[in-house]
Amino acid sequence: MFHDFNYPSILAASSRGAWEIEDVIPNGARLDFTRPFMPEALARTAGLEGLSDEEKRILNQIRGHDYLSIFGLVEEFILPFILDHARPQLNGDDARVRALLNFASEEAKHIHLFKRFHAAFTADFGHECKVIGPAEAVAAEVLRHDPLSVALVILMIEWMTQSHYVDSVRDDQDLDPLFKSLLRHHWIEEAQHAKLDTLMVEALAEGRSAQELASAIDGFFAIGLYLDAGIRKQAELNLAAFERAVGRTLADEEREALVGQQHQALRWTYLGSGLVHPKFRATLGAISPEGLARIDEAAPAFA
Repeated sequence: MFHDFNYPSILAASSRGAWEIEDVIPNGARLDFTRPFMPEALARTAGLEGLSDEEKRILNQIRGHDYLSIFGLVEEFILPFILDHARPQLNGDDARVRALLNFASEEAKHIHLFKRFHAAFTADFGHECKVIGPAEAVAAEVLRHDPLSVALVILMIEWMTQSHYVDSVRDDQDLDPLFKSLLRHHWIEEAQHAKLDTLMVEALAEGRSAQELASAIDGFFAIGLYLDAGIRKQAELNLAAFERAVGRTLADEEREALVGQQHQALRWTYLGSGLVHPKFRATLGAISPEGLARIDEAAPAFA
């Protein structure tokens, strides 16, 4: 066994790390728009040619807006998925039921948190930043797949939030403190969600044939391709917001190059960094070595 996760310890850890939205972003909280929001490892804006330092910072902040907005969108399909998974087990193990319902409650809290962030961002940024959606349509498309496919996507997302904070955010002293605090508090609770989702994936994979597991991996890839098309659109929306914010229209060739570069940055942020996470790979390898080989073959395209 490559982990020792269990429902009672996850529930206890979640209770110890609990926080309230008002403690993180109270009404009237202000973001510092003189500072970047996203670490360069994810934003990939610092090295862009043809942009001033101020323009790079503005694009970085737009990326910060899409980061929390897209996680809010993602959590709007995670929430019903968790509730659907918990419902058949309401008369089962008490710790399991409580841990899953707490998972759902925390995801609902994150959605609320990110809406609070969006309001604070919009109030001071001064320009519209659109985000892909609507969330209901994204959720419907994702949730129509095999539950194991969905659980694997969620597991990838949960683990990548851990690496984002630990590897790129935690020690970056240049970031806006409020935005950094939002990411820290999100990370605290997602640490337990990743463990819970590991147990969910194992339960959903139990007893499946090799063919059934391969079909679930197919579904995982189908969802990934759907999300990849969405983040390509998000790159375009980000560049449109950037043009509004800086008051200039990019030449077609420059815009297309920036969209391509930022699409790849988004691919790494939302897909690639999850595909290579060692704990995601360990779970997938334990249930389907063939599936892990497929993931490893695909991962370089999202780096």
